[in-house]
Amino acid sequence: MAHSQQYCFASLNLLNFTAPPFSFYQLHETYNDTQWQSKTQFITGLIEHINPTLIVFQEVFSVEVLETLCKDLGLIHFAVVDMPQPDSMYPTVLFNPVVAIASKLPFTSVEALEPCPELLEYLNNQQQFRFNRTPIKCRIELDGIGPIMCYAVHFKSQRVLSMAHMLGESEQGDPLLTLLHETVGTMQSQISRSLEASIIYYDALKTQREQNCATLVMGDFNDHLHSPALSFMTQTFPPQIHNSSPFESVGLVDSYLFADNNHTFDQKPPTHFYRGKGNVLDYILTSKVFNPNQINPTVKTLTYHNYDGHLDVKRDEEDIRYSDHSAIAIKVTL
Repeated sequence: MAHSQQYCFASLNLLNFTAPPFSFYQLHETYNDTQWQSKTQFITGLIEHINPTLIVFQEVFSVEVLETLCKDLGLIHFAVVDMPQPDSMYPTVLFNPVVAIASKLPFTSVEALEPCPELLEYLNNQQQFRFNRTPIKCRIELDGIGPIMCYAVHFKSQRVLSMAHMLGESEQGDPLLTLLHETVGTMQSQISRSLEASIIYYDALKTQREQNCATLVMGDFNDHLHSPALSFMTQTFPPQIHNSSPFESVGLVDSYLFADNNHTFDQKPPTHFYRGKGNVLDYILTSKVFNPNQINPTVKTLTYHNYDGHLDVKRDEEDIRYSDHSAIAIKVTL
């Protein structure tokens, strides 16, 4: 009888992972030694509990510190494609956190995802495009599946950029400014998030078709998957592929829908709480090969896990010693 193989793929938003003496965004936003010790112990313990084959991270400021932490846990292959930027006047204050990826398996390729120029033109984005956080596109080889293209993502947040400068002497409490932020500002945030998702979706499907590889898109989507900005990402369509292709379709599906254990949840558990309300913001999207419900499936079982024991529904403010997101993971057996 053949021995089954088990693998785990996970995602965790680290919430401002910034080792002292560095600060995130403002001078006073920093960890004291006790807080930082609690933070790293929490992250180490959670990763040990999950025991991922591959994990992606968001909100990384201290890249080298995270790399060392991961390698100590056996995740010896580590990559980023961008670096946080220091403030020009206060070099210990960091901006622009990055995504990272760590794996027990070697990467056969790692690169920053570059948007297709023709796609940008098609989407009428004539200005020079830049991701809010540059996604990582990397490839691994998995016994039993073959090549898997992995995307580590952190989409544009729902935070609205102020429009106050457009109203002259307007104050922040101006009712007109508030209304504009709730309408035009929110719409602009959705457009930016949707554009980032479109670029990743296009690249993932094109790579599926051209390379016949399995796909994982993992990370903090900063929105629910059925929102107008993101709902297209889980639409599938018949591909124009030669009949000899092992793929009957290309596309992406929320792995939770494949999971053998999803019936044990009343509904998909929240991955983030804001003012007592839970939202699912973190996702692992997969290609069809991960579906255990097919005839002669490659993946025999898939279970979905939401590690939210550190989250307090009633907490109004962030506790920087932990994370404001749960970790999520899928565990598959071949």
